[in-house]
Amino acid sequence: MKFHFKKFSILQEKSAMKVGTDGVLLGAWASISQNPYAVLDIGTGTGLIALQLAQRSNAELIDALEIEDNAYEEAVENFEQSNWSDRLFCYHASLAEFVDEIDDKYDLIISNPPFYTDDYKSENLERNQARFTNSLSFEELIDSVIKLLAKDGVFSVIIPSKEEKYFTKLALKNKLFPNRICSVKGNSTSPIKRSLMEFSFNKSKIEYSELTIEISRHQYTKEYIELVKDFYIKM
Repeated sequence: MKFHFKKFSILQEKSAMKVGTDGVLLGAWASISQNPYAVLDIGTGTGLIALQLAQRSNAELIDALEIEDNAYEEAVENFEQSNWSDRLFCYHASLAEFVDEIDDKYDLIISNPPFYTDDYKSENLERNQARFTNSLSFEELIDSVIKLLAKDGVFSVIIPSKEEKYFTKLALKNKLFPNRICSVKGNSTSPIKRSLMEFSFNKSKIEYSELTIEISRHQYTKEYIELVKDFYIKM
């Protein structure tokens, strides 16, 4: 089972987490204006965001990290089958193990982290691991970003909007400042569900924006189309 984008495909037969709007949004929204040389995708799943950044940027080194076995195997295959296989590498390790072993700093760190903080879990252990914060807490994520991010680097993340204040508080405690925040909602009448956030060690005036995905079912807004048109085949 493959999901085909304009310039790459995602094999996602065994991975618990399939291609979703959150990942595509983050991979398209993350700023590459600083022309990153080295990029890290934390919790890459099947490699979607890393592949988007390989398509969008001239980064020489795009590392991805995935702990779940099936997702890791499919990410490696997706990287190998892409046009950018020489720039992409996937590590099979936990974030804690990775931080202990890696001395490099990254110009761009990006993550679509596990974030269902509610008590309910599915019977699927891999899906639980991929999508619940006890497998990677926000605290551990930010602590690791602090250690791995270059002095002038950028950290981009997508989280539930209800977690935005808490996540920002954790970041600020570690001298990581929010620079851009985009509030995302499904349609004009639905509540804001997601926050796309960009942080760095440089304090600046926060650039706020809002993105609505659909006008009506499968009728997308101009802003959303403009953001993702380089990826989705039908846009």
